[in-house]
Amino acid sequence: MSTGRAGDRIFAGLARGSGILVLVIMAAIAAFLVWKAIPALQKNHANFLTSETWDPNATVPKFGIAQLAFGTVVSALLSLVIATPVAIGIALFIAFYSPRRLASGLGYVVDLLAAVPSIIYGLWGVLVLAPHMDGVSKGLNSVLGWIPLFGGDSPGKNSIFTASVVLAIMILPIISSISREIFLQVPQANMEAALALGATRWEMIRMAVLPYGRSGMIGASMLGLGRAMGETIAVALVLTQVPGINIHILENGGNTFAANIVRNFNESLDTGRGALIASGLVLFVITLVVNMAARAVVARRKEFV
Repeated sequence: MSTGRAGDRIFAGLARGSGILVLVIMAAIAAFLVWKAIPALQKNHANFLTSETWDPNATVPKFGIAQLAFGTVVSALLSLVIATPVAIGIALFIAFYSPRRLASGLGYVVDLLAAVPSIIYGLWGVLVLAPHMDGVSKGLNSVLGWIPLFGGDSPGKNSIFTASVVLAIMILPIISSISREIFLQVPQANMEAALALGATRWEMIRMAVLPYGRSGMIGASMLGLGRAMGETIAVALVLTQVPGINIHILENGGNTFAANIVRNFNESLDTGRGALIASGLVLFVITLVVNMAARAVVARRKEFV
């Protein structure tokens, strides 16, 4: 008994220490970013939050994150809107509709897609997907052009929309894999009770599975959103860098935090690198806020956990 109690105390201490270590690492990252960003921000002659110009290596440095924030948030949210319904549909099919042998194979394939490096998705996006997106963009523009986001005079293939499709394909396996595991954890008694009351399979899923797995689906979606917001190579390869905010997501051009860092870091001087680190700090804060918001939403659904 005493050995068991000592083991419990050791385990509790290790778990507590691990949690504290994570917080310390996050604080250290934030402190490092602030320390490296302050000198560049002091030399900046533009409004860092509202300026769309990015020229920190000039004689008179001027840089701001307005365009980067817009491109990052819009592309990440659009990819989430595209990927989440498809990912949840795949998870439901594997968990409840497909034969057992097929479900096992599909599960392995989805898990394997989650491990594919981002540069592979980027090369596929620029070489295979982008050439076919020109017609898709023009079709969406002709049908949905009355919506500002899908408006514009010259829809193209290297746009925020194309980058969002690539990001959606990248995050789809993550959302699907986690959602599938959540659905498989639904108590069998809940599903059998719904079926015993005369519910169809879809009604059983709607009444017993989706409410139970709502918190898990939100967590999976936020994890996918975090990867979409921080993606570098895939977006840098697909998206054409054009200065300024363009609300028409079907037109060529745009930029994101991560893509801007990977494009400019090697060629940047001290002030330029400090500016890139400052933009990374903003991305760090945005990601932290998104995860805190997701945590708050999940906390409100504790009755289904």
